[in-house]
Amino acid sequence: MRHRVPYLMGALVASSDGLVIAHNLPAEIEPSGIAALAATQWSLSVRFIATTHASDLNEVVIEGRGGRAVVYGAGATAVLTVLTDPDAVLARVHLEARPVAREIAELLTSAAATSTT
Repeated sequence: MRHRVPYLMGALVASSDGLVIAHNLPAEIEPSGIAALAATQWSLSVRFIATTHASDLNEVVIEGRGGRAVVYGAGATAVLTVLTDPDAVLARVHLEARPVAREIAELLTSAAATSTT
């Protein structure tokens, strides 16, 4: 994904309780902190959507002058967080990241099923 999306700074997969599963972040960004924040942001956003009776949550976009953080659900037990420069095209980020989040969910589901057998 990093090679296909211009202006992508990095990505991180975290468990729903905020532990790092995998990351490709720049050295100046601490992955444990991002994992905890991403899991918390996702949890709060899911609660917000449920409270407002809206449909299922797809992603959370946090945009600032320095870029974006986009958090995607990756199944019931993980989140994918993508960090971009401000010049990244958000539609392109979604186009690439949504299938990656689904693939991560499938991999984690398969791994969980394998470990219980």
